Amino acid sequence: MYDITDQVLNEFKERMRLGDEEDENLKRILSASNKDLVRLCGNYDINIDETFKELVFERSRYVYNDALEYFNHNFLIQINSLAIDKALESIDLEDDTDAAI
Repeated sequence: MYDITDQVLNEFKERMRLGDEEDENLKRILSASNKDLVRLCGNYDINIDETFKELVFERSRYVYNDALEYFNHNFLIQINSLAIDKALESIDLEDDTDAAI
């Protein structure tokens, strides 16, 4: 798994207009969101993939505002899209490996 860097934390705090007093709580929220979405969507790197980062931020926003029960329903299309992209990527890698044999 990828750790939540200070840069990712600061981007989220800017977006949510939050101060420094909640850093540890926000890191836990971001980390849990990242882990859950990796489980659902595949192994994306939050530091590289902006679409995945956006989804982690949205889930974290829902957690922060105590509304997590609405996240999966509201973002089902984005979650499925990332999962399908990752599945197609692994199929392409398998095809490339088979072609090399």
